[in-house]
Amino acid sequence: MKKKVLAVFLVSAAVLTAAGCSGGSQASSEPVEIQSVDDLADLKIGVQIGTTGDSQATDAVKDDSQVNRFNKGADAIVALKNGKVDCVVIDSLPAEKFVEANDDLKIVDGIFDKEEYAICMKKGNTALRDAFNSALAELKEEGTLEEIQNNYIGDEIGEHPYESPADVDRSNGVLTMATNAEFEPWEYKEGDEVVGIDADIAQAICDKLGYELKIEDMAFEAILTSVDTGKADFGAAGMTVTPDREESVDFTDTYAEATQVVIVKK
Repeated sequence: MKKKVLAVFLVSAAVLTAAGCSGGSQASSEPVEIQSVDDLADLKIGVQIGTTGDSQATDAVKDDSQVNRFNKGADAIVALKNGKVDCVVIDSLPAEKFVEANDDLKIVDGIFDKEEYAICMKKGNTALRDAFNSALAELKEEGTLEEIQNNYIGDEIGEHPYESPADVDRSNGVLTMATNAEFEPWEYKEGDEVVGIDADIAQAICDKLGYELKIEDMAFEAILTSVDTGKADFGAAGMTVTPDREESVDFTDTYAEATQVVIVKK
């Protein structure tokens, strides 16, 4: 990616899907107090479909109908603000962006365990996996991975934009990355361009390996299928390594850690 400035995340008005509004108990009209996973058992929870937040919420509630699944995390936030759900379970960094843009919301953390993020690719494609792992190791050793993350997180936002080397060789062809650009700061859109931590890391890897990078934006739950069927060469979308996902795809070494948090009304 080229230049980067801090994007202000604007939660757009969204029409709630039927899936997001149906089933389960009514959401509370008052802000809820959450101190542990056990406190989620009777609540209506908004999640982005197919994410780790989805699976964590599903495990926490008494009945699956309590989980309201949305195509975008932003839609779950709208549902929370409109009183359709009691809380939202989502990754910590996107949660911070939502709360920055909505002063009536707050984050409850320390509820879930840490997770490992990695890049997924077609099962059995050990050559590509090993090449990615080698590139990731070099980028970590050089400090590039840390700079990319610092460009989007913390006190140095915008100070470390990733730039492809001027003499980069792209003679090995094109690698297509499947992502879901609804997950700031990991991946989101500035105009028509997908940007973010994962986009920069993918670009840096392709620069190391001599490939042109093509990014395809799609629903989160479509990423694994796209990789498995060969429509995309790899997937990067703040994706947590889980046993279920490892049944259908292979993962690179971990490149970041994250955790799920809960967003509630103040």
